[in-house]
Amino acid sequence: MNIYQYYSKNPVRALVYASSAVSAFFLGAALVGQYGFNLHPCELCIAQRVPYALIAMIGLIGGMKVMAQPKLEKVAFLCAFLFVADAGIAAYHSGVEMGWIKGPSACTNNDNPNQTLEEMRAAIMNAQLVPCDQPMAYFFGLSMATWNMMAASATALTLFYLLRRIRKQAVSHD
Repeated sequence: MNIYQYYSKNPVRALVYASSAVSAFFLGAALVGQYGFNLHPCELCIAQRVPYALIAMIGLIGGMKVMAQPKLEKVAFLCAFLFVADAGIAAYHSGVEMGWIKGPSACTNNDNPNQTLEEMRAAIMNAQLVPCDQPMAYFFGLSMATWNMMAASATALTLFYLLRRIRKQAVSHD
């Protein structure tokens, strides 16, 4: 049995492995941007990497260790929901970048006109080096957080759609 035949007979396992691979790719792209192009991440950028790391690990381990089909479907749904969580973090980050949402005080310029000089100095000295409200780069007019939101959303929607389709096929074959 070749790999195509194996995954044709095990489509949920293929989705779990694909989730892991896509997530590792997205995480790798972020690391290439950071180390290859000096696009240093802010606090919210780092937060967006956490679901990707979890999906990569859960998908790989789940694909290898989980044998029961219902449990494997739960792993696939967990991966899809983690993509949704990542999209949510990225949407929040995009809103902070666009000034629609007030960001975390640790990484956003939240000016307070009533601050004393000492309070301003302390805020400057304790400020994160990379602010969350200033994108490091734009691609085709969109920040990396916005692209990440779209990519994670599209991946989650695709996973939910394919899982639903697989379930329908399994019911029709029974």
